[in-house]
Amino acid sequence: MIVQRVVLNSRPGKNGHPVAENFRVEEVNLPDCVNEGQVQVRTLYLSVDPYMRCRMNEDTGSDYITPWQLSQVVDGGGVGIIEESKHTNFMKGDFVTSFYWPWQTKVILDGNILEKVDPQLVDGHLSYFLGAIGMPGLTSLIGVQEKGHITAGSNQTMVVSGAAGACGSLAGQIGRLLGCSRVVGICGTPEKCLFLTSELGFDAAINYKEGNVAEQLHKLCPAGVDVYFDNVGGDISDTVISQMNQNSHIILCGQISQYNKDVPYPPPLPPAIEAIQKERNITRERFLVLNYKDKFEFGILQLSQWFKEGKLKIKETMINGLENMGAAFQSMMTGADRKNYPVPCSREAVTSRLELTDPVFSGFADHGATKAERE
Repeated sequence: MIVQRVVLNSRPGKNGHPVAENFRVEEVNLPDCVNEGQVQVRTLYLSVDPYMRCRMNEDTGSDYITPWQLSQVVDGGGVGIIEESKHTNFMKGDFVTSFYWPWQTKVILDGNILEKVDPQLVDGHLSYFLGAIGMPGLTSLIGVQEKGHITAGSNQTMVVSGAAGACGSLAGQIGRLLGCSRVVGICGTPEKCLFLTSELGFDAAINYKEGNVAEQLHKLCPAGVDVYFDNVGGDISDTVISQMNQNSHIILCGQISQYNKDVPYPPPLPPAIEAIQKERNITRERFLVLNYKDKFEFGILQLSQWFKEGKLKIKETMINGLENMGAAFQSMMTGADRKNYPVPCSREAVTSRLELTDPVFSGFADHGATKAERE
């Protein structure tokens, strides 16, 4: 059987910016034989995420993330359906997910890397297992719970950078649900600002590309900042930290503004900002969600409950076709708006999902995709 896959075509360099041409689509033969302990799966959704940028380097700078290899298939978060199984835990028709899913239309996998998912948890929206009811959701929830130190009724103010992204859009909502009295988001377009305040319940939003961020932040957070969910690092984070209160907390989720630079993670703060951090006893600890696997099951159930109750709003960017994976990655890294995507997708850029709509996937709509996801 001939299948399509995406391989790493070239590396952008540690200080370079990823482009679609760093990836290449090619055809390969899928083996006919499924061995004991293996399953054959059909890919339904793939996800592109900021952490993948370091995997494009020869050295990821991390001991828990391996680099992608040139001319080898790329992998990441994925959801699919089992077509043939020789693993005792799975049967044909099961929906499964993995953090190490090859970017390939069909693939034979070791069943031990897969986790069965229940479509009822997401009302049939299987792509949510790659977002709000998956790793980004768990990262947001556990990060806020473990590092935010939110106490309901204590009148805390939370600021979220990268607030229209996969984790940021969820973190702000979760901060509110857990007790923050004020939530302010920082993002890059007027449309995203409106989206945060009109649909996600943020109290206010700042477009960092317009006006003075420090002045806007001071106006919108008159009592200072108690919790900062940091997705971007760099100048924006320096500005937020300078307005944080005594004994406040930084949730160090990501540093996307630094991912195209050859710097350690987390990047060191400028001396003046580091002095503020120390003087005000602001916590800034590296956060790795994989260290909290014992909290995953409860976390997924909590996120699913909030979603079903209408308390957690979920938006996605959907791009059709494996051949557009490189363009999706480039757009995700640059924070491009929906109108800039090369193919139709859903209405707001929150997190990128690739829906495979080759004729062999034509039955997917029966598994709960909404009209917006299919357009």
